[in-house]
This record gives sequence, structure tokens and C-alpha cells, in this order.
Amino acid sequence: MAAIGKSIVFKGELTGDEDLEIEGQVEGNVKLTNNTLTIGANGRLTAQVVAKSIIVIGRVKGNLTATERIEIQATGIVEGDVKAPRLNVQEGAVLNGGIDMSASAPAAQAAGQGLQAPRDEARKTAPATPAQPAAQPAAPAAGASAWL
Repeated sequence: MAAIGKSIVFKGELTGDEDLEIEGQVEGNVKLTNNTLTIGANGRLTAQVVAKSIIVIGRVKGNLTATERIEIQATGIVEGDVKAPRLNVQEGAVLNGGIDMSASAPAAQAAGQGLQAPRDEARKTAPATPAQPAAQPAAPAAGASAWL
């Protein structure tokens, strides 16, 4: 795992093909499409981020996009939109922005294969059950007051 230490300030586009932990300050764009990005307790990120997984322990200002998951730990602060199929926001964490948890097209398609019978088959094989009338509440006893 690569690391950007507390005393490092980086401005620009950051890309790589290994996991990265940021404890310093980064401004710009971060792209780790096949890896995990961790913003440590001392990390300050002002960037647009794309990664496989993102863990926020420090502070982020910018949009986060992960293909697998985003985790915002109790000390984490995110000011921006997050997009990932899985999201974990711990108690105490701050998330000010929009949330999009729609699955990517290939993942959603793979998840739905073979799990659901075609609609026509489902209708043919499902037993018919008569509809039950809705239960009516009992009327209050004579002399009793009813709450409105």
C-alpha cells in the first residue's frame, strides 16, 4: 500500500494501480479504478474521486464514486455526492451531499440472472388465492368514548 504522509501537499491528477492511504492534503482528481483509497484521520482531500473502494476517516470535499463500496467512519466528513452500490455510514459520520446507490449495469444484470421466473410462467404456476376482505375495527361499546 502506498501512502501520502501528513506533511505532503499534492495538487493535480493522482492515478495509480495500488491501494493508497492519504494522511496529507490532496487537491485535484484521484483515480484508482481497481484499488482502495483510504483517507486517513489526518487526510484532507479536495478532489473528485473514482476508486474501487473508498474509506473516509478524515475529511473530503468533492464527489466520491466507487465501483464496489464507500465507507464513512465515525470521524469521517464528506461534503459532496457519493455514488456506490454499497454504502456504510457509521454513527457520528457526516455526509452532506447526494447519494446514488444504483448498481452498475453489468453487476445488476448478473445479479438478476436465473433468479426470477418469466412473468407468464409465474402466473401459470402460482396458486390462486381468494382475496380476504379487510378486517373492520370493532365498534366502541355503548357509553365508551372513541378517540378521534
